[in-house]
Amino acid sequence: MTIRDLSISPSSTPSLPPSLSDLVVERVGFGLFVLDREMNVLMWNRFMQDHSGVVAADVIGRSVFERFPDLPRAWLTRKVESVFQLGSFAFSSWEQRPYLFRFDHDRPITGGVDYMQQDCTFMPLMREREVIAVCVTISDVTHVSVMQREREDAVAKLREYADRDGLTGIANRRYFEGRLADEFARWQRYGGDISVLLFDLDHFKKINDEFGHAAGDTVLRAMSQRVAQVVRKQDVFGRFGGEEFALLLPCTPLDDALHVAEKIRHTISDAPVEVQGVVVPVTASVGAAAARPGAAGYEVMINEADAALYSAKRQGRNRAIALGCEFS
Repeated sequence: MTIRDLSISPSSTPSLPPSLSDLVVERVGFGLFVLDREMNVLMWNRFMQDHSGVVAADVIGRSVFERFPDLPRAWLTRKVESVFQLGSFAFSSWEQRPYLFRFDHDRPITGGVDYMQQDCTFMPLMREREVIAVCVTISDVTHVSVMQREREDAVAKLREYADRDGLTGIANRRYFEGRLADEFARWQRYGGDISVLLFDLDHFKKINDEFGHAAGDTVLRAMSQRVAQVVRKQDVFGRFGGEEFALLLPCTPLDDALHVAEKIRHTISDAPVEVQGVVVPVTASVGAAAARPGAAGYEVMINEADAALYSAKRQGRNRAIALGCEFS
């Protein structure tokens, strides 16, 4: 390793013998290099050599950007200049900038990162209260970053599972009502339109009684998949319980909600489900409701949609109704 004489400490200050300090710099388990104000390299330790493939003799005395043109030039220059000006440490974590140098890492392909993830420290080297150089350290935190990402992914999956209905994979009632409460609060503040559909499968108990609950589950899954394919991205489709389902329609007036209800009704009735070799016709009754000024909460919409649903049942099933208007 080649080191320019920085003479950081006064000669009267106790220090390690040069040969021993050089050995420490060479053997530390992190990257260490020193830059002057023109971004020329003054020191380059073995970690940097081993991971970059560039020996000290080929980089010392030259601009770091000449040897490593892929470095973030503007960012690194600003970082180093701030240390020269302020005389204080600066830092950069892998969460802010995943890496400075494109070094390979020793994680398997499944690690999910292209290069070694790095934490960087920028340390002012002082002489007589003046910054004469900046020492940059590179710490390999790939393992930490991968573990954190895996943990975040696991938490996200757990959160998703907590929000999903175990049988159908669509939103469960808790998640649906949470989204409905948020949307209702937005409507109260900004106005606009918001509608809700409640629907359930007609004579579903008969399917369970004739073919068994496993067959009933097959019907519920098939119906959920079909309806999920025809709703909009901004809509929230969830299972309310048993064979009852709900659909939140943001920015949708009641008339348009009834058209959506009719589309869903046809989606279900036009595609019978095969159960144990038998084609089973499936229909649904749908109740619709919209937010009204003066409503105390989103529960009013649910109650009105529920009343419309049971009105559809009483009127013969396989129809879509909002109190006061109907598709059939």
